[in-house]
Amino acid sequence: MRLVIQRVTEATVSVDGKIVGRCGPGLMILVGVGQGDQAEHAEWLAKKCAELRIFDDGDGKMNQSILDIGGSALAISQFTLLGDCRKGRRPGFTDAADPAIANELYQHFVHRLVGQGVPTETGIFAADMKVTLTNDGPVTFILERG
Repeated sequence: MRLVIQRVTEATVSVDGKIVGRCGPGLMILVGVGQGDQAEHAEWLAKKCAELRIFDDGDGKMNQSILDIGGSALAISQFTLLGDCRKGRRPGFTDAADPAIANELYQHFVHRLVGQGVPTETGIFAADMKVTLTNDGPVTFILERG
């Protein structure tokens, strides 16, 4: 699994012009599921997202987690995170998991993130989504497990 996490003041996801998920302040998380990914990878990454200290404390240092600030998350499935752009001019997606497996692991990740105490909203798996966000910092990290 590969995640791109962004510290945001707010984020929304829309499908067909209607907002279906939002968060803020907190994390906007793009979730890519790859071949061979397992439930334990989703669990490890959910715990990591909940506990990662990337929010400022009173001294302006990244020393607080999303749990510490009482933030929320928006998790969006994004198979293009597994795109391979090393050859040619068109990305290859053979490293991405089959959609049924990807959705199951994406939902498992979201469930575990909520279980860690992070209020989390989502987009709609495999839909054409429009995502807007205000990156705070900007602060962006890539997390991988698998």
